[in-house]
Amino acid sequence: MKAKRLWVLMVLAILSLLTGLTEIAEAGGDPSGAATFTDDVAGLKLAVNFAWTLVTGFLVFFMQAGFAMLGGLLRKKCMTNYLTKSYMDFSAGALTYWLFGFALMFGGSALGSGLDKGNWFIGYSGWLLLGDAYDVVTMEVWLFQMMFAATAATIVAGLCAERLKFQAYLVYSFFVCGIIYPIYGHWVWGGGWLATLPFGVGARDFAGSGVVHSIGGLVGLAGAIALGPRIGKFTADGKPVAIPGHNLTFVVLGTFILFFGWFGFNPGSTLAATDLRISAIAVNTFLAGALGAITIAYLTYGVTGKADLGLICNGALGGLVAITAPCAYVHPWGAVCIGIIAGFVMMYTNKLLEVVCKIDDPVGAAGVHAANGIWGILAVGIFADGSYGGVNGLITGSAWQLLAQIIDAIATIAWALGLGFFIFYLLKATIGIRVEPEIELEGLDIHEHGTPCYPEDAIKV
Repeated sequence: MKAKRLWVLMVLAILSLLTGLTEIAEAGGDPSGAATFTDDVAGLKLAVNFAWTLVTGFLVFFMQAGFAMLGGLLRKKCMTNYLTKSYMDFSAGALTYWLFGFALMFGGSALGSGLDKGNWFIGYSGWLLLGDAYDVVTMEVWLFQMMFAATAATIVAGLCAERLKFQAYLVYSFFVCGIIYPIYGHWVWGGGWLATLPFGVGARDFAGSGVVHSIGGLVGLAGAIALGPRIGKFTADGKPVAIPGHNLTFVVLGTFILFFGWFGFNPGSTLAATDLRISAIAVNTFLAGALGAITIAYLTYGVTGKADLGLICNGALGGLVAITAPCAYVHPWGAVCIGIIAGFVMMYTNKLLEVVCKIDDPVGAAGVHAANGIWGILAVGIFADGSYGGVNGLITGSAWQLLAQIIDAIATIAWALGLGFFIFYLLKATIGIRVEPEIELEGLDIHEHGTPCYPEDAIKV
């Protein structure tokens, strides 16, 4: 009943807001594009950059399919639940990011019409894409960034899998896309205080190692802690018990889709095909992902005598997460180093959380996203070679950029974990976040959705 009342209040608030904004809606920027495009060389470049940004945004959206396929790391009795969460988080996120998240993030950035008001902490223009924000440039930026917001939200599904209530997940997605991601994003990408630090050129995170991946991973980590481990994950004396996933084919397919989508994620963050640095960004992205996988393949083989395919996929994803912040600023040899280190970061972060901290992360998302997101932020200050954007790291003899990146990393951890704990424990005290033990044991699919992912299992429940 509490969840129903919450959704009713949300709907009423939205209707009231829409009713009160009818007068503002009559103002406009350039909703048709006629005033933006001119039939000359500059206009053609603009059109090419428009197409580039939109298509790469579509690639980032396709990454949602990749995240969904990582459900192969879970038990099949919870696959429908995981797929539903993977599908619905971007839907709930789209609403809240349109309502106020985008304005909080890019207000004051001047990236498009109607984004002129904001300060060092928060933006406050571009609400609902109304007024001057009803503009083709602003809407292009909104769509591209909405896909990033959805990526941050969906990371939590893996960390909290097999025991988080569906309704609690939807509420969480609303807050991540509306508050947590946008405000921190404003600090880095919207002209906020981290971007204007007086060290180096200010904190730099080109495509979102911190803004997207660490935010999602750290909030998800807070959720996993608030939930507690799955039933049977640890023995009475605290030793972790392996809970194998049900379909490695899905995992490999999902990793390939994510890897492919990353060529939209990173090069697309130029927002311009005419920025020819996109080739270097694509090469660096590819190398870091490949080296993350290679590192884990040899590491697992050296330790156990077997190459663990699930961990190899996570190694690739860890390398991709780590290169996302420095991809535009480093030489390919730097990308190789970043990818190699990312493999170790992924492996030993997850071991630390599981063996020492007794935290249950069913898909290893904390090591992939939270830890390697932080590593990616720091890597900018180490490997940036000064060839793009004036960003110089330790390899060029400058430590100032690293200082800016360290401040950024600390801010990321404090913001994401702080608000993550607040939201999950608030939900825990109100609508509840964990399903009943009998539901968890039988599987969330039937109880939360009424159907199993695999029909032959319906008889067994």
